[in-house]
Amino acid sequence: MEKAKIFGGTVTKELASKIATLYGVGLGSSVVDKFSDGEFACYFDETVRGKDVFIVQSTIPPSDNLMELLLLADAAKRASANQIVAVIPYFGFARQDRKDKPRVSIGAKLVADLLGTAGVTRVMTMDLHADQIQGFFNIPVDHLFASTIFLPYLEQLKLPNLLVATPDIGGTKRANAYAKYLNADLAICYKQRKKANEIASMTLIGDVVGKDVILVDDICDTAGTLSKSADIMMDNGASSVRAVCTHAILSGKAYENLEKSSLTEIIVTDSIPLRQQSPKIKVLSCADMFTDVITKLLKHESISKHFIVG
Repeated sequence: MEKAKIFGGTVTKELASKIATLYGVGLGSSVVDKFSDGEFACYFDETVRGKDVFIVQSTIPPSDNLMELLLLADAAKRASANQIVAVIPYFGFARQDRKDKPRVSIGAKLVADLLGTAGVTRVMTMDLHADQIQGFFNIPVDHLFASTIFLPYLEQLKLPNLLVATPDIGGTKRANAYAKYLNADLAICYKQRKKANEIASMTLIGDVVGKDVILVDDICDTAGTLSKSADIMMDNGASSVRAVCTHAILSGKAYENLEKSSLTEIIVTDSIPLRQQSPKIKVLSCADMFTDVITKLLKHESISKHFIVG
C-alpha cells in the first residue's frame, strides 16, 4: 500500500509531526506566505497528485487557523489529490450548534459547509462539543472519543473511592458513560450563567463525601466552571478532585483559575498546544489514536475500538 501524505497546519504542526512519525513518513512540506496586511496564501511544496492527503489542523481562534485549513484543502483539490482528509483534533465553532436565541448564526454548520466546498472529502475529529454536528456534514465524519486515551490513565491511578462527576448538566451523558465503564457513582453540578464564561450560581447533586472525584468535560476555556465545581466538591467532603478535559483552550484567566482551584490535576490532550506549562496540567497525546485511525482508514478496517465511551 502506498503511503499517504500528512501535512500540518501552523497551530498543530507539532502534533502533525508526531502523527507522521508514528505513521512512518516525514511530515509533508507546506508553506504559508504572509502579506504585510495580514492576508496569507498556502501551498504544498511537493506533489500531491493522486495522493491521499491528510491535513492536521485544530480550528482554534483566531479564525486564521480555520482559513489556513480551508486554503490547504483548496490547494490539494486543485493539485488533483485523490482524497483530502481534514484531521481536526479540536473542531472550533462547535459551541454554535443551534439557534438558542433569535437572529443568531449556526457557526458549526457554516464551518461544515465551508470544509466541503473547499474540497475536504472526509473529516476526522475528537470529542465534538455536540454530537449532532456530525449531521451538519455531507461527507463522512470519524468522530473519535478521547475516553480511549483517558480511561487507561484513570485506571492506573487506582483511586480507592472513585466517583465521576460532570461540571455541567449538558455533559451528563458523557460523564454517565465514564461512570458505567469505571463502575463508579455519578454526581452532577447544575450551573446557571449570567452570560458566556460567567457563572451566576452552581448547585451540587449527589453525595461526594470521602470520594476521589473525576470531573469529565470536553473543553476547558477559562477554567471557571471546572474550578468552581472542584471547590464545591471539596467543600462538600470530597477527598480529592481531578478533571479530564479533552480540549485545553485555557483562555483569559484560565491558568490563574486552575492554580487557585482545589483540583489536584487536570488531564488534557494535545489537540490544542498549551500556552504555558503548569504543574497541575497533565498532557496525554492523541497522536497514537489519530495515527491508528488513519492507518485503518487506508486499509478499510474497522475503527470501532476508538468508541469505548461517548
